[in-house]
Amino acid sequence: MADQVKDLRRLVIKAFHMTEVEWGEHNDITTDGHMTVSKEMIDKLVAEDDCIEKIDIQIIKPGDHDRWTNTIMDIIPISTKVLGKIGEGITHTVTGVYVMLTGVDVNGKQCHEFGSSEGNLKEQLYLNRAGTPGDDDYIISFDVTFAAGMGQERHGPFTAHRICDEFIQSYREKLKKFRGDKCTERHEYHDQVRPGKKKVVIIRQVAGQGAMYDTHLFPNEPSGVEGGRSIIEMGNMPVMITPNEYRDGIIRSMQ
Repeated sequence: MADQVKDLRRLVIKAFHMTEVEWGEHNDITTDGHMTVSKEMIDKLVAEDDCIEKIDIQIIKPGDHDRWTNTIMDIIPISTKVLGKIGEGITHTVTGVYVMLTGVDVNGKQCHEFGSSEGNLKEQLYLNRAGTPGDDDYIISFDVTFAAGMGQERHGPFTAHRICDEFIQSYREKLKKFRGDKCTERHEYHDQVRPGKKKVVIIRQVAGQGAMYDTHLFPNEPSGVEGGRSIIEMGNMPVMITPNEYRDGIIRSMQ
């Protein structure tokens, strides 16, 4: 008799590969692999909070990593929910491009706690790892300059993540409207249980020290910030998530 399998939920991830990233008048993205990056949002984002002094956006082409970088706070994919909530339904994601958030204050103090990663980008960023760009990927550098000392206050890094998320959202809104049949890759994942079989639990330890290091869960968008809940505000208590929620970007590191 075949083992009984219960299919709890299904997640479909459709990827759209970008082959060209260049400067443009507006942030834009198309199904034919063309992406434009604009600096038009910078003034608005800087004006949102006094802890932010300046934002610099740069396009880093594949192989152009012999350059200075401030401390890397996060490498962020561009993904959005099209149907359902995180962990189920349909997600559209971009391949070929990642956003890199970096931070330093006006006095040159890097945004870090236990260790910083400023220096030559080719020495500080490992390529071709899970969650990092590949050899042929573009990087959109989103570099934040904080007011003096704000890179070491919890509010500063959180604000940097939030305004970077606003920048990424301008692409998500366009990505939501892509026709699914235009995707370059399609992956389908199922959360399944097998009654009577062994249950497997994987434990992941995340940061929640308080001063700077935080972790957000349950955002509105995959790997997003808006709507997320701080693990610190939840008392650093254990939280159960499904394999597909993890795969779909329900955890956001908030260094």
